[in-house]
Amino acid sequence: MPRYVDGYVIPIKKSKLAAYRRMAQKAGKVWKDHGALEFMECAGDDLKTGFARSFLQLAKAKPGETVLFSFVVYRSRKDRDRVNAKVQKDPRLAAIMSQMTMPFDMKRISYGGFTSIVDL
Repeated sequence: MPRYVDGYVIPIKKSKLAAYRRMAQKAGKVWKDHGALEFMECAGDDLKTGFARSFLQLAKAKPGETVLFSFVVYRSRKDRDRVNAKVQKDPRLAAIMSQMTMPFDMKRISYGGFTSIVDL
């Protein structure tokens, strides 16, 4: 059965990466506790490849910003919906969100749900 992936591309100021990492570590635990198979947050390191449209261009990153490439893996889309419903009701997530100012602009997130077509 193909797995399901929620993917995110998020431009973020490099100076905000540590705060984002702390937030994501806590949030990732919530997702995993409710059944997500994987929770990965990746910060751009080699984004100026020169042979394709870069993530910096795609995300319209500004000077001093990098791009996060993040994803959560689930057993299926149905399982994703079940997990996310539980996550949204989890008081730990509400506590994480209430304790801090978002270290990125929520209006600049790119998001989508994906069905795996190759999974080796």
